[in-house]
Amino acid sequence: MSQIKEKTIDAAHRRTGRYILLFMIGLVSMFAVFFLNIILGSVDISFSEIMKSFFHPEMVERSHYSIIMNIRLPRTMAALAGGACLATSGILLQVFFNNPIVEPYILGISSGSTLFLGIVILGGYTFGMTTITSLGLFVGAFIGAMLVMLLVIFASQKVKSITTLLIIGMMMGYVCSAGTSVLTVLADREKIAAFSIWTMGSFSGFTWSHVKILYIVSLPFLFFAFLMSKPLNAMLLGEKYAQSMGISIRPFRFLMVLVSSVLTAVITAFAGSVSFVGLAVPHIVRSLFKTSDNRIVIPAVCIYGAVMSGLCDMGARLLLSPTELPLGAMTSIIGAPIVIYLLVRTRRGEA
Repeated sequence: MSQIKEKTIDAAHRRTGRYILLFMIGLVSMFAVFFLNIILGSVDISFSEIMKSFFHPEMVERSHYSIIMNIRLPRTMAALAGGACLATSGILLQVFFNNPIVEPYILGISSGSTLFLGIVILGGYTFGMTTITSLGLFVGAFIGAMLVMLLVIFASQKVKSITTLLIIGMMMGYVCSAGTSVLTVLADREKIAAFSIWTMGSFSGFTWSHVKILYIVSLPFLFFAFLMSKPLNAMLLGEKYAQSMGISIRPFRFLMVLVSSVLTAVITAFAGSVSFVGLAVPHIVRSLFKTSDNRIVIPAVCIYGAVMSGLCDMGARLLLSPTELPLGAMTSIIGAPIVIYLLVRTRRGEA
């Protein structure tokens, strides 16, 4: 018995050591991506100039200070927060549907946000506001995300097959895309040009007002997602088990929908539709950490989601500079092969 106990303790220590190492690698990578996104670009900026901009701005050339503080820093902060939000939304939906291939983009949630943002940008509907503000964009995206998500939930009560449910989600995405196309045909050309660029996905053009709303909204909901870790673990074992642990299933399911929709909407409102981050990052994290414990997975997907989003944004800016690639294209190019590789490797392990 003592030998078995010692082996169990050793295995727990090794597992803890692995988690600490992977978290450290993720944090170091995130800080590296943060500084590289500010340093690299059409204008070369040194690391010392970045630090001086934070602590001694008078010692930095005015043009470089403007580039750092007004263009690259808000964009980088948005990219990191965006990756964390999308990855966390992905993990919540995967637990909700008990399916590892679910993400906001696949279920049509992003398309719902896009449709309602089309109503705001192309149709000029401001939800009672005098002008289209950053808050108005977020409200429109949130309404679209919630409506599609609630429709998917309603369908999940009627349909037992996960495959059928995913198809329903995709169909809702197509319906929302059709509505967006109709709005595009009826809108002015100037609005269409701006909206078309937005739909490709990009963290460019982020201002400090956008970043402020992004962080004010996302940080509490990311923290709330972490607080949901234990109930989420119970949900992994089935709703009956979760209910036996004292979890009220319907209110908790609504909370999962609310948190995932807010995290999706706040990114879609400002950066457009960004696919694959919510799908690829949870797979990567579960494969690296070798656990489904959401107390570990949720903080990890926040860190590694930020890293992936930051890398994709950097690639979108630099690969064909001065032309900027769509962010959605970069996330798909990087994310799809990773997911395919991990799925193939998992299937080989099961064979």
